[in-house]
Amino acid sequence: MLQSFDRKVIAMINEHVPKGNGSARCTDYEKTTLSRLEKNASAPLIASCVFQRMKSDLWEHTLQIKKVLNSSVVLAEDGEKKEYILFGKGIGYGQKAGNTVEENKADQMFMPIENVKAKEFLNLLDSIPPLYIELTREIVTYAENKLKTTLNSGIYFTLMDHLNFAVERFKKKINLTNRVYWEIKNFYTEEFEIGMFALKLVNEAIGIEMPKEEAANIAFHLINAQGERKESKDGMKYAKMIGSIVNLVRYTLNINMDTENIHYTRFITHVKFFVERYYADTMLEEKDNVLFKQIANLYPQAMAVAFKIRHYIKQVNGSTIPNEELTYLAVHIHRLISYHQLK
Repeated sequence: MLQSFDRKVIAMINEHVPKGNGSARCTDYEKTTLSRLEKNASAPLIASCVFQRMKSDLWEHTLQIKKVLNSSVVLAEDGEKKEYILFGKGIGYGQKAGNTVEENKADQMFMPIENVKAKEFLNLLDSIPPLYIELTREIVTYAENKLKTTLNSGIYFTLMDHLNFAVERFKKKINLTNRVYWEIKNFYTEEFEIGMFALKLVNEAIGIEMPKEEAANIAFHLINAQGERKESKDGMKYAKMIGSIVNLVRYTLNINMDTENIHYTRFITHVKFFVERYYADTMLEEKDNVLFKQIANLYPQAMAVAFKIRHYIKQVNGSTIPNEELTYLAVHIHRLISYHQLK
């Protein structure tokens, strides 16, 4: 059962979320998360949009600091002894247990933290140097602005843990090879560019020079934090599938793919969405078999490659691809074929 504080948050979202556009509007992800919260009160939730709206109306539930984790994070509790993790620059500076949380210092809230996984996150926050928390906040903010999306809340914890471990590993001269570096760099260009920004930020802050391969590792966390928001992606699994499909097309058609070319970019974009639909089990339904037959007749070479993709996925994962998906794969493959014939 949800406690009263949770219900008030949900009620406020339902009543006060603006209908139009604007920075104050909560994202679909945050609404979805609230819906999940109604079903599972123990699920950790980050909703800075929700929090900004609820601060003035719900701060009557005075939050007292239970533990200062570092200058940017505190563990607080309300009058019902319900715990919250609060983020905010300087929120823990000079504070101690028993102090009242200053409203203007907190800008993000994670709640509740009754479950085991959230307790692990709490222990993580307690053990990681504050610098990595600030770096993570800056990276996530930059990424959300660049990607124009809201990332899953877990990114705050997984990324700061990764950064801490990556720096320790680098200082100990332990080099772990990223097996899908090329795929990440070429198929997830936006995330990789953000990874490069993050890498530069970390290198300058720590005074080290981690290699660019680390940018791909950071990009993994950004990929994992996107999608339909219902659950995190598996970046490695997605990248491998995308890479396998692209290579199958490339070798079957005996063509070189220019990563800067618009036709290639469109093809990769379609393959990425195709893979996302596949793993989310939301493949396009077979509504128009007539179109499938028309495309097969018009573009037999492209359709033959699409059938190879279907066969490959069937062999690897044991599941088949509907004709509707083959239709659109064939269309995009045909565009590649046409482009290379004109060169």
